Amino acid sequence: MRHLLSTSSLSHADSVGVLDVAEEMAAVGQREVKKLPALRGRTVVNLFFEDSTRTRTSFEAAGKRLSADVINFAVKGSSVSKGESLKDTAQTLEAMSADAVVIRHPSSGAPHRLASSGWIDAAVLNAGDGTHEHPTQALLDAFTLRRHAAQLAGRSSSGTDLTGMRVAIVGDVLHSRVARSNLWLLKTLGAEVTLVAPPTLLPVGAHAWPCTISYDLDETLRGGVDAVMMLRLQAERMNQAFFPSTREYSRSWGFDEARLAALQSAAGDTVILHPGPMNRGLEISAAAADSDRSLILDQVRNGVSVRMAALYLLLSGEHHRGTADVQTTQKGTST
Repeated sequence: MRHLLSTSSLSHADSVGVLDVAEEMAAVGQREVKKLPALRGRTVVNLFFEDSTRTRTSFEAAGKRLSADVINFAVKGSSVSKGESLKDTAQTLEAMSADAVVIRHPSSGAPHRLASSGWIDAAVLNAGDGTHEHPTQALLDAFTLRRHAAQLAGRSSSGTDLTGMRVAIVGDVLHSRVARSNLWLLKTLGAEVTLVAPPTLLPVGAHAWPCTISYDLDETLRGGVDAVMMLRLQAERMNQAFFPSTREYSRSWGFDEARLAALQSAAGDTVILHPGPMNRGLEISAAAADSDRSLILDQVRNGVSVRMAALYLLLSGEHHRGTADVQTTQKGTST
């Protein structure tokens, strides 16, 4: 791969391929020495224009486990906070011979601009851009679900997809880049997706997306799903009232103790996911987050393996540095 910017352009083969490499990286995490020399001598820059704990540290751990030199570029206190443009920052990183730039930016499209501008010859990984996409989060969610399904079936997960799996994505879809990336990737991998949210928190045009729309979480759960992915309520992106109150939101669309009890008593093995950080007591109760149905800690753990796979595939191929090809894989497919 040359860049990883979006899940909407990942083919089925590309998606399964990344997940299979992540399986190999996960095996490295079980060893006494959790390191590979694969990217020794390569430089990975984490360029985060938005605050992050899980994603940034996950990428940092991934790069270091592959023996890359990892630089965390702190935007606060840097020249960016003094008005430096994205172009000038990119050219600075190019002068430092960065091999990969992991970028999180509040503006949708910023990673695409960086990748296609010609300002930098490094591989670009989108770690979240505005309300657009967050591809590695979707990949780690799919990796978590695939592993869980394989465990239930008593088989290996390598080479498999998510055909037939029913996934409900619940909550603040309007402001969620996680929801968008997951929708495209889950559909590519064969899953059936239902978006569950109040009408005010669904994007315009969502009814044309390849999914089912529901406004009733309880009805969706009664209909049967294999996984429920709760989304964080992103109050920092809201400049108007999208629902009467947080109490009303939690009662109608939060995964509370009552819904957990109903899930526990019903037939099936429905699991709960959340991309974090969680607003406990709002979109998800502490009991649900910490229950035996929760795969939230698995998501955090799997994030390192998936990001190791992404960095490895981007930096170990024939398109690394010195080529103008954008968004191509070693097999010539789109990424």
